[in-house]
Amino acid sequence: MNSPRKKTTEYAHIVESLFKRIENRFKLTLKFTTKRSFEAIVFLTIFIGFFWFLAYKMTLPNMLNTFMQTAYKLLLETVFYIMAICVLMGAVSRLLTEFGVVRLMENILRPFMKPLYNLPGVAALGALMTFLSDNPAIISLAKDKNFSRYFKKYQLVSLTNFGTAFGMGLVVLAFMTGKGYGSGALVGIAGAIIGSVVSTRLMQRFTLKSFPEMDEPVDLGQDGNEQEITFKSEGSTFQRFLNSLLDGGKSGVDIGLAIIPGVLCISTIVMMLTFSHPAGGYTGAAYEGVPVIPWLADKINFIFDWLFGFTSGELVAFPITALGAVGAALGLVPQFIETGIINSNAIAVFTAMGMCWSGYLSTHTAMLDSLGYRKLIGKAIGAHTIGGLCAGIAAHWLYVLLSMIF
Repeated sequence: MNSPRKKTTEYAHIVESLFKRIENRFKLTLKFTTKRSFEAIVFLTIFIGFFWFLAYKMTLPNMLNTFMQTAYKLLLETVFYIMAICVLMGAVSRLLTEFGVVRLMENILRPFMKPLYNLPGVAALGALMTFLSDNPAIISLAKDKNFSRYFKKYQLVSLTNFGTAFGMGLVVLAFMTGKGYGSGALVGIAGAIIGSVVSTRLMQRFTLKSFPEMDEPVDLGQDGNEQEITFKSEGSTFQRFLNSLLDGGKSGVDIGLAIIPGVLCISTIVMMLTFSHPAGGYTGAAYEGVPVIPWLADKINFIFDWLFGFTSGELVAFPITALGAVGAALGLVPQFIETGIINSNAIAVFTAMGMCWSGYLSTHTAMLDSLGYRKLIGKAIGAHTIGGLCAGIAAHWLYVLLSMIF
């Protein structure tokens, strides 16, 4: 039997252990609360400071009216226009897939994958799918074992950079062509391809340098070949045509809806930091603001002029916005056209950087996380930043070269 003294000692240890747990929990809670409070203070300081600066320059009523009017006009004049393009191009892309055009193009492009990208030939399918839709299409392919078995691990993770470089390419091309700058957009696609090569190769180099063990196959399955990746079709030709048209249009609606937050939130803020007031002063109308971005860009405009051929500091707003969402960046183009500061060279650079970057800051993290390679997010973002810059530079100088020839 336990003596009373021994029981008392045990109870004391239990109570002491309980108090230690409470103390540790309190310390963790206090530490978390302190960190969150500091974060809240910093956020409020930046948030209030940003809008105070705009209100000081524009007056509070004008700032609020401009903020809402810009978002409203972007929704009516730009978002619905882009959504219409997404619906039409979604239908076209589904028809191209259903009737074998994508398979034909994949077979044509397959020989270029190894020398250009150091990827197996089947990777051409990933480029086509993201060009016809958006960045996440590459993830559904990468997770397909029948597709990923042809890759080594370092090649598989580089698909994030490879696929992103072609994201929403068809929509961007159609949008720029619809605005009357088709030739510039085609030059931009060539620039995006150059940027995609740089980004993909750099990602592979960074990955192997840090993780040499990733130089091994993803899947060593013995059966199957590339031709197993097929697009199944059922029903009569007319039924397939109709279903593809409607299903592709629905996927276009999804893309169109997905770009609304980016266009209304990001583009509105960027526009208010890009454009100035009319001759008579601020009126609270749409597309007014305090031109902070042009002011900063003009300080080093000789760099942007030489690299990208930008003749105005306002044009820098497009690539900055494309970092987060290419759909939001497209929302800037109509106003650039209206103010007369844009030309075919700028469209070529916009197309190249818009396609190559296509919102990679907001998608790379989720894409690599879904593949199980979160540790490579920093390397992927770094490689793609360089690739996007190379895409814009290549588009500019290609346009200059073609202008001299033709």
